[in-house]
Amino acid sequence: MLYWAAVFFVIAIIAAVFGFGGIAAGAASIAKILFIVFIVLFVLSLIFGGIRRGGPRL
Repeated sequence: MLYWAAVFFVIAIIAAVFGFGGIAAGAASIAKILFIVFIVLFVLSLIFGGIRRGGPRL
């Protein structure tokens, strides 16, 4: 039981270093930037895919 307490203590210390050290904020800002980039790429692929096929057929 003491072994598992020590293991969880080490995991908690590692999580605290990542959480309080600013790494989480940096990762969140990178995720926001990547989200915007992929949304733009998705919209561009929809537009160019529609142009390539000749547009929507009604």
